[in-house]
Amino acid sequence: MAKFFISVGAILAALGVILGAFGAHGLRAKLEPRMLEVWQTGVEYHMYHALGLILIGIISHWIGGGSLIKWSGILMFIGILLFSGSLYLLAFTKLGWLGAVTPFGGTAFIIAWILLAVALLRTG
Repeated sequence: MAKFFISVGAILAALGVILGAFGAHGLRAKLEPRMLEVWQTGVEYHMYHALGLILIGIISHWIGGGSLIKWSGILMFIGILLFSGSLYLLAFTKLGWLGAVTPFGGTAFIIAWILLAVALLRTG
């Protein structure tokens, strides 16, 4: 599991850099300022949680890949898809209903971090 989470986190971090640069350089003239902010929020949380996945992989290697660690990584990945993905789509499409998806991703992030903390607290 450790290599998987580190690898996925690294790939997602690279994608976050690409999407951040695309927003800063390719979308600045195409999106209205509010939608550009939405895009940047997606990139910001995308990067935090890509790094979180790398951290989960390192911790998994260190203490073992128990079920709490595994679920923490899975939920962090799902959170990136739902939270950042919905914001990217919202910025492009302006479909307001996509904003209702974002909190599910945020909830996945919160649970992922809590599971990580509990997993660490349970180690001897």
